[in-house]
Amino acid sequence: MLVDAYIIGSGMIKFGKYPDKTVRTMAIEAIQFALDDAGLDKKDIEYAFFSNTFWGMFSNQHSIKGEVVFRSFGIGDIPVVNVENACAGASTALHMAYLTVLSGACDVAIAVGSEKITSEDKMKSLSVYASCMDMENFKTHMKEVLMLQQTFKNLVIPHEAQNLNKGRSVFMDVYAVGARWHMDRYGSTQKQLAVIAAKNHWHSSMNPLAQYQIPMTPEMVLNDEVVVWPLTRSMCAPVGDGAAAAIVVSERFLKKHGKQRAIRICASVLGQGRDRNIDDEDLGKRLGKKAYEKAGISPEDIDVAELHDATAYGELHQSENLGFCKEGEGGIIAERGETKLGGRIPINTSGGLESRGHPIGASGLAQIHEIVLQLRGEAGKRQVENAKIGLAQNGGGNIGLEEAVMGITILEKA
Repeated sequence: MLVDAYIIGSGMIKFGKYPDKTVRTMAIEAIQFALDDAGLDKKDIEYAFFSNTFWGMFSNQHSIKGEVVFRSFGIGDIPVVNVENACAGASTALHMAYLTVLSGACDVAIAVGSEKITSEDKMKSLSVYASCMDMENFKTHMKEVLMLQQTFKNLVIPHEAQNLNKGRSVFMDVYAVGARWHMDRYGSTQKQLAVIAAKNHWHSSMNPLAQYQIPMTPEMVLNDEVVVWPLTRSMCAPVGDGAAAAIVVSERFLKKHGKQRAIRICASVLGQGRDRNIDDEDLGKRLGKKAYEKAGISPEDIDVAELHDATAYGELHQSENLGFCKEGEGGIIAERGETKLGGRIPINTSGGLESRGHPIGASGLAQIHEIVLQLRGEAGKRQVENAKIGLAQNGGGNIGLEEAVMGITILEKA
């Protein structure tokens, strides 16, 4: 078992809507970007992990997705592992690359995520997200989520704001119930969600790889179309396409290659959700504790974080789970400016899923790409000053009251 593993190459394409690109062509672009960043050749890759969720649903490509991609790129004769883990697929691929390098099975592994979700059939693009739930027990689990609303004591949901937008993924309903629960329990507000979303849209205006690059004010966010109250359209991740990749190497390989731009993986943890009551400890909190323990640090040591914000509520919720503030104060620290570039703990400097985009099989590695840039000091106008340690949290799917799977990665400048 080796001591450490490092990321020496990272790359992603600009997220967006690409009618002329395929999962294959986007993945190849990202692989080449990562190789160029690492200063490696394709012959140096010894192991590959490929993340994708919907290729089979849209183009009937199942089973050997990664092999198809890597053979098309001219890489053969290596082990290729296909990874499908909903929105946490890319962080799972990175986790497996990390473990493979640590085990000594290889010195150079690559994790790649590529996803194409846009389609001429918009309703199909939105409906496929439901496959990231327990479909056999879908009604039971959704009932468990919706039943939360019967426990509300303080929140009054505006009648005119209920179920206005029929064109949405089912996950928006799940996040909306979570946001309503938080508003009822802690007194958080729709305005706080708007502040979070506006902050992320501002961050993405400085990110040339973001799907959206238009800054927004909280007022603009609040006045946007309601998807499902309290969430407006600009509080929610868009449908889009994209690919990202990262190259993980052993310390043994790094000694030959050089450490100048290497990023050490301090911790990579993966966890599954569980059946629980609403007052039991959340998956993000449970897994965050494991990540901090493995890295030998505390939340106060994190300089920059990428959190899974499929909606603005996701960021609010996970900022509390990961110890960046007390429970119930995720919206408060956003209003204070603490999570904005220049604040105490900048979150989602890439623009997050809400604005950078969320092609789900690639999102976790897009988060990693941002943290790598930040720790190298290469993030341009959105650079966090003196960033030394960064965290990426990537959730996937939903069963009952929490995510089906989650990955948390902590990185440090080598």
